Parts: sequence; C-alpha cells; structure tokens
Amino acid sequence: MAKILVVDDEVGIRELLSEILSDEGHTVVLAENATRARELRARARPDLVLLDIWMPDVDGITLLKEWAAGGQLTMPVIIMSGHATIETAVEATRIGALDFLEKPIALQKLLATVKRALRGHDSRAMASLALAHFGRSQVMSDFKKRLAQLAASSSALLLRGEPGSMPELYARYLQAPGSPGLSAAEVLAASSTDALAEAAGGVLFVEELEALSRNQQKHLAFLAPRAERGKVRIVSFTARDTRTLVEAHGFEPQLLARLSALIIGVPPVRDYAQDVPDIANLMLLQLVETRVCPPRRFATAALNLLRNHGWPGNLEELRAATRNLALSSLEEEIGAADVERVLRDSQPARPAGLGVPLDRPLREAREAFERAYFEHHLAQESGSIARVAERSGLERTHLYRKLKQLGLPAGRREDAV
Repeated sequence: MAKILVVDDEVGIRELLSEILSDEGHTVVLAENATRARELRARARPDLVLLDIWMPDVDGITLLKEWAAGGQLTMPVIIMSGHATIETAVEATRIGALDFLEKPIALQKLLATVKRALRGHDSRAMASLALAHFGRSQVMSDFKKRLAQLAASSSALLLRGEPGSMPELYARYLQAPGSPGLSAAEVLAASSTDALAEAAGGVLFVEELEALSRNQQKHLAFLAPRAERGKVRIVSFTARDTRTLVEAHGFEPQLLARLSALIIGVPPVRDYAQDVPDIANLMLLQLVETRVCPPRRFATAALNLLRNHGWPGNLEELRAATRNLALSSLEEEIGAADVERVLRDSQPARPAGLGVPLDRPLREAREAFERAYFEHHLAQESGSIARVAERSGLERTHLYRKLKQLGLPAGRREDAV
C-alpha cells in the first residue's frame, strides 16, 4: 500500500487521519508543522501528502510553493482546510495541489479522494510538471496571468501553438480545484454521455483538433452543447491555423467556431528560454525519483547549453533530451559534452544529395528535381496529400495531377477529395 504524509498542527486530526488510513492498509507518517514536513520530504518522497493550509510556523500554501520551486512536488498533494476561501483553493491547485478537502472531512470523501489520488499517482509521476514551475521569464509570467484571467470564463478555449508544446499543462492550469479533467480520447471513444455527466465543473481537453476523424468531429459536435449545459469547459489545441484546419484538413467550420469562442497563442520554448534550466532540472528530478535512472544532476555549463538551444520541438523535445541524458550519461553529473552529444545525435539527418542530372535538358532536370522534392515531402508527411499541398503551396487537385505525371503515389485514402 501507499506511504502517506499527513501535515496538520492539530494533534486530534493527525491521529484521526492516521487511524483511518492505517486501517486501509497505508503507512502513515505524521508532521505537526512545515519544518517537520520539510525534513520528512527531504528524507524520502511519500506517495501522497495531506497538507493543512493554516499552520502556526509556515502555512501550507507557502510550503507547497517551496516544494514546487525546489522540484520536490513530484507526489500528489491534497490540501485540507476548514477556513480556506475559493481563491486559496484555486491558488493551491495552480501551484500543483491535486485536490482540496474541506474540514470537517467526511470519511467517504476522504477515502474516495485518497483512492483517486493514488490511482493516478504512477501516471502523474512523469506528468507532474506544472505551470507553477514556469515564470522566471517575463513572457511566461505574463502568459500565466492571462490564463488566470481566462480561467474565470466558462467559454470554450482554443490553444494555438507549435507542435510539442505540451498543451495539457495549460488545460490543467484552467481546472478549478478538485474538478475533474477529461481527455477527448476517452470521451469520444465512449458510446454514451455518462463520462461527461460526471465531469460538471471540469475541463474536457482535446489534444489536437487536426487528429480528429470525421466521426470524432460529429461526436464532439453532439457533445459540445451538452458540455456547455453541464458546465464542462472544452479546451482544445491545434498546431495549425484555423483557416488551414478548415480548407486543407476539412475540419467542420461550425464545430471550429464553437470550440474557438476564445483563442490564445501558447508561446514556444525559445520565447521563455530563461525557464529552460528550471524545467530541465524538474524533468530530471522526476526521472530520478521515479527510479527511471540513477541519481543525476546537471552541471551549470550543461544547463547553459540547454537554455541556449532553439528547441524547435518545444517541451516534448526538451523532455526527450532530458530522458536521453539521464539514461546515457556515464557520470552522475551531466556535463556540457553530454548535452552536445545528445543534441547532435538528435538532429534530423540531412537529406542525401538530390542527384539532379545537370547535364540533361532542362525539362528532364526539372522533372527529376520535382520527383525528388515530392518524394521527400511525402515521406516527411507520411503520405498526407493535404499536408504536402500545404507545404508546397499547391492546390490539392493540382498536386494530384503533378504526382500522377511523376508516377508517384497519390497519398493516403483519407486525404481524397
């Protein structure tokens, strides 16, 4: 079973929670204040923390911020209070708390909340990066303030950004404390609206609009008005501009209009490069604490290289590079040479020479170039005619004719017009 840390200055509450949770088979560790909680957290990571807000030495919100800033918020935390306001609960959730329990705590609610937190613990261990860890740069600090303003609205929100932006971080930031978060994948795969009915006050997140099939779009169009009536906010993401979604990818315009009542652009990593060392340290700490790799730490020179890299693949690329460094470095300290090696090895291979026959007549040389050009882009876009048309600037019908002339495959069946 789980190891649970209970932090509360009232001895009666500590003993009651310890008795209840021990009866459920958990190992319970008790802390009477933030100082003791710090000591216990530094010694070993618990599987779950029940943290009181109001304590005499340091309050729970401050302790939560300390853990988040120091990379120690890698376990689920449930905030407890009998006097907290909604604003306090919202702040705790945005810092990284998983849920909020109001005192006096009902037994069944306590057990259900603990069970839910522990059930999602393994999946959260690698996903516990939160926007609370961002903000050293002015760009991200301002963006978080703008998101906080938008959180007050219930309108559907479309996030637009580059591939690899990890938009789920922003969707989680918009969730109210204790509210459920649903992924479109699980809801659209269901044959009923049961999951949606249980998510009142929560967020339904659609990871990439472009990836939705026609049937999924129809299902989402059916669910969208029901989500609004059920007070479930739809937050979606796309790496495409809305016009391209409709014209090149055949996205349903009415559905897109409903999903984009509000639109906000997600900044790429290069715009908040000052945050990269903190983010990389947190990603590495998560890998160490979940025992994916032996103990590791970044040298200052390594962090400087990471900060100065362009990160065209954004946070996903940074996460992949951090994992590669954690697993492939030979020493406990990851140095600049390690970073240079991983960044060099991860660069896409340069395309081989096109081999255009310059001694041929112009018509034959042009045809050879066009064949090599379209073969390259078809491979890059996995045969998607729509994407190749967008990249090449050709209308799809024109592109089909050109591919037929060159004797090249005409793309995937689902791209047919």
